Amino acid sequence: MLRAALCAIFLLCALPSLAKESQGHVSVVLLGATGDLAKKYLWEGLFHLYLDQVSSGHSFTFHGAALTAHEPGQRLMFEVLKKLACPSDVSPDRCAVVKDQFLKLSQYHQLKTSENYTALNREIGTLLQQEGLEEAGRIFYFSVPPFAYAEIAHHINGSCRPRPGAWLRVVLEKPFGHDLKSAQQLAIELRTFFREEEMYRVDHYLGKQAVAHILPFRDQNRQFLDPIWNRHHVERVEIVLKETLDAKGRTSFYEQYGVIRDVLQNHLTEVLLYLAMELPANISSTKEVLRRKLQTFKSLQGLESTSAVLGQYQAYASQVREELQKAQDYVSTTPTFAGVLIQLDSLRWEGVPFLLTSGKALDERVGYVRVLFKNRAYCTQRESLREMGKSQCEAKQIIFHIGHGELSCPAVLISRNLFKPIMPEGSWKEVVDHPQLHLFGLPLSDYYVYSPVKEREAYSVLISSIFHGRKDSFITTENLLASWEFWTPLLDSLTQQVPRLYPGGLENQHLLDFEMMGRELSFTLEEPVELLHSDGQTPSDYRTIQAKFRQSPLVSAWPEELIARLALDIETAAAKAVARCGEFHLALSGGSSPIVLFQRLVRHHYGFPWRRTHLWLVDERCVPLADPESNFRSLHNHLLQHVRVPYLNIHPMLVHLNRRLCVEEDQGPELYAKEIAALVTNASLDFVLLGLGSDGHTASLFPHSSSGLEGAKTVVLTESPVKPHQRMSLSLPLINKARQVAVLVMGKGKHEITTQISRVGQEPRKWPISGVNPSSGQLVWYMDYDALLG
Repeated sequence: MLRAALCAIFLLCALPSLAKESQGHVSVVLLGATGDLAKKYLWEGLFHLYLDQVSSGHSFTFHGAALTAHEPGQRLMFEVLKKLACPSDVSPDRCAVVKDQFLKLSQYHQLKTSENYTALNREIGTLLQQEGLEEAGRIFYFSVPPFAYAEIAHHINGSCRPRPGAWLRVVLEKPFGHDLKSAQQLAIELRTFFREEEMYRVDHYLGKQAVAHILPFRDQNRQFLDPIWNRHHVERVEIVLKETLDAKGRTSFYEQYGVIRDVLQNHLTEVLLYLAMELPANISSTKEVLRRKLQTFKSLQGLESTSAVLGQYQAYASQVREELQKAQDYVSTTPTFAGVLIQLDSLRWEGVPFLLTSGKALDERVGYVRVLFKNRAYCTQRESLREMGKSQCEAKQIIFHIGHGELSCPAVLISRNLFKPIMPEGSWKEVVDHPQLHLFGLPLSDYYVYSPVKEREAYSVLISSIFHGRKDSFITTENLLASWEFWTPLLDSLTQQVPRLYPGGLENQHLLDFEMMGRELSFTLEEPVELLHSDGQTPSDYRTIQAKFRQSPLVSAWPEELIARLALDIETAAAKAVARCGEFHLALSGGSSPIVLFQRLVRHHYGFPWRRTHLWLVDERCVPLADPESNFRSLHNHLLQHVRVPYLNIHPMLVHLNRRLCVEEDQGPELYAKEIAALVTNASLDFVLLGLGSDGHTASLFPHSSSGLEGAKTVVLTESPVKPHQRMSLSLPLINKARQVAVLVMGKGKHEITTQISRVGQEPRKWPISGVNPSSGQLVWYMDYDALLG
């Protein structure tokens, strides 16, 4: 059949109007030919490639391959091929002829063993010899899970490479690893078999027409954009991909990856690079574009857990339990929604927030990029009398509409009060007949609107680029590893963070709205509390549960309510201390749990007497104060830079003296103790905030160490079992002199130690937290339900 089909094509190409010199034969092998991606997009893309190239002088054969045996595999594959459709601009007659030829040139193979690959290679060679064809090259499209890459690559490299002089193009689908380490390992394995120029890593977003036009748009409109494409004029950039579908049927994938790995680390990051990179003189130079992208990666500021907000639609956990056969008490913390704030250390973009947002089970399906410009104008004339689209008081924005939504098609929109853009006439057309639509609060008539002359599916665009050897829309190894290097620290910091639950669809309302505060994000609304009475009813006035823990008061609630209560209690203590003696001495612990407390104090407690407050540290790691591991740096980033505490009222621990860290001869603990004694009456701090480690430690007082547990010393050097090992800490005797001590315990990971601590007596050498017992003050435990109930 293949020989007959090839003969028919040669006759077709021999017609005078179509005749071209033979360009050689191309064999396309689609691995995973019966999978979902192949059914939805890849076969369609290969068919469109053939449709475009049938008269180019190349000949083709298409080999679908999978692990399925030959007969059932072939049946499944041809069910897909028979449903292929041509673009609307192709005549029905031509479509029928070309489709018939495409089906005849396609065949199925079971590729499971090295012998199977050898047989495929032999079959291709025999066909070339019989037809007298010169081989141009081979395309292997890996539409298979990444764990199969190495074995397939080994077979291709060992027995299925094309002849010397012909090219090989290997196409790889994401995910390309799970984090930096796994991506590096996968890259090493693939480099064993393929050269960098042979590998095409697909990010299908780069094939979407609106995304692919970002760099050309910036290049062609330099005269307009150069003065305004910077921090002085851009207010913020939004990069958004919203989906209405949930993860049902894909929970095995989603449990491993989640929304950040699935969408933000790849698709949305690539879009950010196109927007933020410095334009090379020649945007057609793949090498130059890659160099500028890597430079941009280096300028991205590191992300912390407070750079993101996470959500999970309510039905997700039950879907996971059903599809993955998990126990009924299984709890998933995989996010299905995420918003992330990214900022850059560059002269062009310093201080400009780039907001990346994606999620499942949201209110609409839409993808867009929105560059919102600052507006300094004030218009005296009332709005109804202003000339539509020309008023400088209206929002100024550039929108790359990727697809779906109310527009339902790719588009580029520019506010009429910005400039009329230059657009390539052959591929983009201006839309002058505006439907009665509004976009971001403005009628469509207020924008210059452009859409593609011919809409093309992303995979068709990318498959054409693969065939032509154009690598500018694909992810190189360097690019990939740079992306994982940027995202992995955030992913690691979020492993214990519980996402906010949302109902899904239109019912989400404002539940997932978030706001920026400096470099941090938080949800604008507090998470609703739903606790049931025994009769199944929800108490409308429910806030917190108060009880006893280790004979001391216990406050327990959901995290947001708990933090709100603790912040209020600290402010109340501050007000009483200032009224009593004119100042408030507050000692704070490090770690991740207090960060949400700091955010709460900054955003909700504007009456806090910061000018009368002295801030002390409970403990500190022996690292420079600017080090990311430093408790003081965390305190500075999340609290101090947002409130007005007098400089002389801030007391970092003296871990860095004489250009050395925690050297006994420098007497850092003694000097800090003298500072406390000089400023704090009777060395009795007004409020001390502690945490609880999973081994029972508190502050930096660790089990099986006598340092700081007793004696006259009030500040001590200690040794931690984890790096960085050296620490400085307030001692138990000093902590127990405080007027109020709060222990904040949050997260499911603390449930086991919480249970153990509830059952032991006062054994500080084994459980340092058990030695916290203020002599004349009060101890209060603040626990969320995960820590208390598990």
